[in-house]
Parts: sequence; structure tokens; C-alpha cells
Amino acid sequence: MRGTNWVRRAFSRARMEREAVDITTRILSTNNGSRELLLEGDIVLPRTRNALVCANNNCFWKKSSTGLVQVPFTVSADFSSTDRAVIAGAMATFHSKTCIRFVDRSTEIDYLSIENRDGCYSSLGRTGGKQVVSLSTRGCVYHGIVQHELNHALGFYHEHTRSDRDRYVTINWQNIDPTMQYNFNKENTNNLNTLYDYSSVMHYGKTAFTINGLNTITPIPDASVQIGQRVDLSVIDIQRINTLYNC
Repeated sequence: MRGTNWVRRAFSRARMEREAVDITTRILSTNNGSRELLLEGDIVLPRTRNALVCANNNCFWKKSSTGLVQVPFTVSADFSSTDRAVIAGAMATFHSKTCIRFVDRSTEIDYLSIENRDGCYSSLGRTGGKQVVSLSTRGCVYHGIVQHELNHALGFYHEHTRSDRDRYVTINWQNIDPTMQYNFNKENTNNLNTLYDYSSVMHYGKTAFTINGLNTITPIPDASVQIGQRVDLSVIDIQRINTLYNC
């Protein structure tokens, strides 16, 4: 039994080390060459409009009479049992820490379709009908990446696009490909009265979209602060979900 426990701990440590790689680096690398029109690297932008609109909170999932927010989903048969276990584990944190419940779809019209497509990406919020969350088996089926994309589907932008981000990070425009600089535009975000969160699972890494290997994002005032390396929802990520959905 002691040997078995040691193997389990070693496997867990190895998995955590693999997932500790900058989430954004892994996502952007996997998404290189994707046919989708992507904003900020992994948010699907509908080809019929050039802005993401969420009028009257219609892009958020609805709370049921039980007080839970049920998000129906399906998982493609392309995923192995191991992949499915990773996806289920990522969802479990939402279930234990928030009122979000990812539930197997029966006949619901609006639902998430988790598929093995050509990258790691999701639409922003509830878009209506079948809504694809792509988790390519080439590099997206990791605990933190699954949570990152599901958080987009719940309606959350990347942390570095917060309206008040200039107080917390410096964007090094000279290190960003000019054709990619739109990915660093600030959004008119609802920050839900929460602090800027360097440890958010939604934060870009320091070298996202770099053209020269140098940092594109520098935390201030302490440039040594780590960003983009979370392997699970942060405390503030959880707080925001609970606030947005009135859990």
C-alpha cells in the first residue's frame, strides 16, 4: 500500500509539473494555424460581427429554481477515458467551489459541445444553441486549460484586458507583433469589485505573442511576480464566478 501511495504521489507531482508550463504559451502554441477567427488567442469571434456583445445579461447561463446554474454539455467520442477524467476533474472544482454545475445534456437547446478540434478555444459566455469548446488532444487537455476555456464559456475575459490593468501590468508593445497587438486591447469589463489577480487561471503569461522572446507583459511594481502559470482556479477566480452568478 505504501508503494502504491508513493506511485500515486509521484504521478500527481509529475502531472502538476507538466501543467505548470505557462498556460498561455501552451494554448497559443496549440492554436497556431487554427482556422477559427480568434480574439486574444482563444476566444471565438463570430464572423458576422467585429465585437463581442452581451446585452441585458443574455450571454450568461441561467440560474434554476434550485439556486444552481446548470450548464448542459456533451463530450465528443474522440476523447479517451483519460482525457474525459481530466475534463471531469476540471469541472469538479466549479462544482465544489461555485454554484455552477456542468450537467450531461439531454434535450437542452443551449449547451456546450466539447470537441477535439484544431486548438484550445471557446466563445465568450452563452451564445445560444450548440456552442463548441475546443480542447485539442494535441495540447489542450490539461486541468488548467480546461478550466480556462470553460471560464470563457461562463463569460470571463482574460485578466490582462481588464479596464484597470495599467495599474498592475505594463504592456511592452515593442515586443508584440503589430498584427497581434489587438489581443492586448483593454475591454470595458465588469471587474465585480475584485482585485487584479496575477494568479488567475485567465491571465496571460509574460511572453504571450512575443516576436523576440522578450516579455510582452510585465507585472508592476514587482516584475518578478509570476503570471499565467496557474493549474487551478484561483481564490479570486472562484470569488468572481460566485459574484457574477450570485451563488
